[in-house]
Amino acid sequence: MKSTIQDKDKLVNSVFSKVNKKYDLMNDIMSLGIHRLWKEKFIDWMNPQPNTKLIDVASGTGDIANLFLKKINELGDVTCVEPNLEMLNEGKLKLKKFNSIKWIKAKAEKIPDKDNYYDYYSISYGIRNVTNVNLALKEAYRVLKPGGRFMCLEFSKINNEILNFVYQKYSKTIPYLGKLIVGTDQPYKYLTESIQSFYNQEELSTLISKNGFANVEYRNVSSGISAIHSGWKI
Repeated sequence: MKSTIQDKDKLVNSVFSKVNKKYDLMNDIMSLGIHRLWKEKFIDWMNPQPNTKLIDVASGTGDIANLFLKKINELGDVTCVEPNLEMLNEGKLKLKKFNSIKWIKAKAEKIPDKDNYYDYYSISYGIRNVTNVNLALKEAYRVLKPGGRFMCLEFSKINNEILNFVYQKYSKTIPYLGKLIVGTDQPYKYLTESIQSFYNQEELSTLISKNGFANVEYRNVSSGISAIHSGWKI
């Protein structure tokens, strides 16, 4: 088991080290820009209030932190937690105009931060990449205040048969796009395989509930290409 965990850690770290410079560009190309709308829906459902604190885990290049701070007119604080150094540095560069962001290089399963501290916990297209989802959810629960909200945006399972057929065909072209634009297809082979093998909406909801969260629910976006999950620390 230990070697399997180490293997996945190395694989995921290697994947993001290869794509960090063109990560945002590839996201725009692969989703035809729709990932930006999904993230806006994510923040809209979160409905953050001024003078609150967000911890954004697997923060990547900082899209969620950016949207959060804009939504509350920069009247709040964000901690971005990202395990890959190259991605963390891209995020710092992209969001250098903000003074209210703290950056931490760490994994979702072990966050070096206080108990019962944050109003919101977000993880956007990151929970699929953690080695131990249960440990990550336990950490999410730990760092949230009582009354705090857990939110997750992730690729999921499509509930429309025709759209699913088209999407599966399209997914097979993504590694070729990666090879063309980034210069390697490996990260995008991993992307498509990890989406196929990850939990569906109901399975992830059950896992979130089992780790202590209450009032767990989800909303599909684009017929389930992605799904937003929400839960509360009561």
